[in-house]
Amino acid sequence: MRYYFILLLLPLFACNGSAPTETPPAEETKIDRPEYALVIHGGAGTILKENMTDERAAAIRNAMETAMQKGEEVLSSGGSAAEAVEQTIWLLEDSPYFNAGKGAVFTSNGTNEMDASFMTGHDLNAGAVGGITNVKHPISAARAVLEKSEHVMLSGKGAEQFAEEQELEIVDPRYFYTEERYQSLQRVRAKEEAAMEAEKVRQSSTLLHARELDEKYGTVGCVALDKNGNIAAGTSTGGMTNKRYNRIGDSPIIGAGTYANNATCGISCTGHGEFFIRYAVAHDVHARMAYGSLSLKEAADQVIFDELKPAGGTGGLIALDKNGNITMPFNTPGMYRGFLKSTGEKGIFFYED
Repeated sequence: MRYYFILLLLPLFACNGSAPTETPPAEETKIDRPEYALVIHGGAGTILKENMTDERAAAIRNAMETAMQKGEEVLSSGGSAAEAVEQTIWLLEDSPYFNAGKGAVFTSNGTNEMDASFMTGHDLNAGAVGGITNVKHPISAARAVLEKSEHVMLSGKGAEQFAEEQELEIVDPRYFYTEERYQSLQRVRAKEEAAMEAEKVRQSSTLLHARELDEKYGTVGCVALDKNGNIAAGTSTGGMTNKRYNRIGDSPIIGAGTYANNATCGISCTGHGEFFIRYAVAHDVHARMAYGSLSLKEAADQVIFDELKPAGGTGGLIALDKNGNITMPFNTPGMYRGFLKSTGEKGIFFYED
């Protein structure tokens, strides 16, 4: 009789959560995402239609389109997100229209000091360089630190020595001279001297305004998602016009100017670097997604508009999540930005509209 009772109970045990089921687990549900995606920026700041000639706008747009096409060539052929980011930023660094590489702004000493960072989302590895003066493509130096060193950040002469040992292209620092950037330095110097003489401010709003008008916004960045679902992000900049004391901003700071994590998203930032460092902007977007279950757009908008802007931080970011969603928020008059997806969606934008 006891055995008969046990047999009657067996169907009840078979119905509990440990029994096999024909419904696949949630993590096996396929998500409809593009095969690959890419997003870039060329900086955020005082970018106004009334200050833009048709010729300049066309040249900037062409430079961005060419860079994006290069990234798409890599991704569409099955290349890695890291390779797409590096090759895309190479072309942006070669353009005099952006504050990175060839178009880097001048320090107060009349030199060019460049910063860059690189991060891969599949392993959370990262590399960065700060204050380099003779590496043609700073983004490649950052990637080399990621892949070929035990460190995350190298700076100054040490970073330059490392880049040379990795056989990266080294150039005479005069390569980075452009007349437009040099004149930007002269304008900032003149405004600074006038402000100090008038005793209106002490390194405050007038100087910041002058710097914003004189190409503070030109930092470049790229985030890519490849066919294997890996995310990579990179950022490259010449920093702030008339900067002193080997100042380094957010661009080479992992978690401030750049971040990538396959579980959430990839981020590249541009703007007033001191604020992006203080608010750990790039990582904060990731954290709001990871711990607060926010969407990419919700997380990025909260950081740029609800956190950064009230504190006085100006700038923006580009972001791409693991499902190929893209957002490009900014709290300045404009931001050079563009994106493309394997689905054929693409666009390049300058202003708020």
